[in-house]
Amino acid sequence: MFPKQITPFILTEKLPSADVLNQKLATMPFVPVTGLDWFSEGFTPPAAFSPDLVFAADKTVSVCLKRETKQIPSSALKEILRERVADIETTQNRKVGRKEKQEIKEQIIDELLPKALSASIYSHAVFNSQFAFVYESSPKKAENVISKMREALGGLACKTIQTKMPSKAAMTNWVLRGEVGFSLQLDNYCLLKGVGEVAPTIKIQNKDLNSDEVQQHIKNGLEVKELGLIWREQIAFVLTENFTLKRIQFLDMLQQEAEQHGDDAASLQFAQQLISSANITQLLNELILLCGDLNQDEF
Repeated sequence: MFPKQITPFILTEKLPSADVLNQKLATMPFVPVTGLDWFSEGFTPPAAFSPDLVFAADKTVSVCLKRETKQIPSSALKEILRERVADIETTQNRKVGRKEKQEIKEQIIDELLPKALSASIYSHAVFNSQFAFVYESSPKKAENVISKMREALGGLACKTIQTKMPSKAAMTNWVLRGEVGFSLQLDNYCLLKGVGEVAPTIKIQNKDLNSDEVQQHIKNGLEVKELGLIWREQIAFVLTENFTLKRIQFLDMLQQEAEQHGDDAASLQFAQQLISSANITQLLNELILLCGDLNQDEF
């Protein structure tokens, strides 16, 4: 599976072997949510064709954290609450106060939870010798995957990417000068925002970022929060101020390379995992250098 979004982390210690990792994750397996619980999460096989909790491809491993959450529509909850409050006020000829309403609401939730439908979210992550790639663009969701890995392993030495020059400043400079560097070039998208809570936000799409309009926005004090980039004409993506990669597209050359090595589901996943890990690693290393290298004070 090629990722659509990634929050990367720097690994500062080597992971255990795939076999040991599989044993550790087995202590925290996913179990369906039951009873009055709102949610359940745990590790589940990252590959549909295997029961293993770890899929190894050469020197990379992938894992998957599954979260199942019960869902009670707020409109249904409000309607049942309204009916019960109205019934009490009518039959007992008294007003229902705020505290009692909250107690009735909690009773309704307890009644509905065991019968409520659930929704599942799968968060995949790939680890190599240098990085952990969590296939989430939300820092909160990505941190949760890393937190669960730490819990299962008894510790995991990794940190978010912090560069000497913040990515926001670097992206603004790239757009202002009309070029990036190394194997990266500007695409046709950026998100600009001024300084302050009420500052304007401007989205530029399908437009030359060297245009006078975009340049003037930056000269007026707006900063680049998100920037579309292309790496080696093989991967298109959007870099954010949090150093996450969104809307990743592996272009035809890499897609075809994976397909040539993928005779079945297992070999295809093997190829995709290796290709995506190797290329994203090179891409990130170039981005880090373009942002002045890693901030060693954070390590």
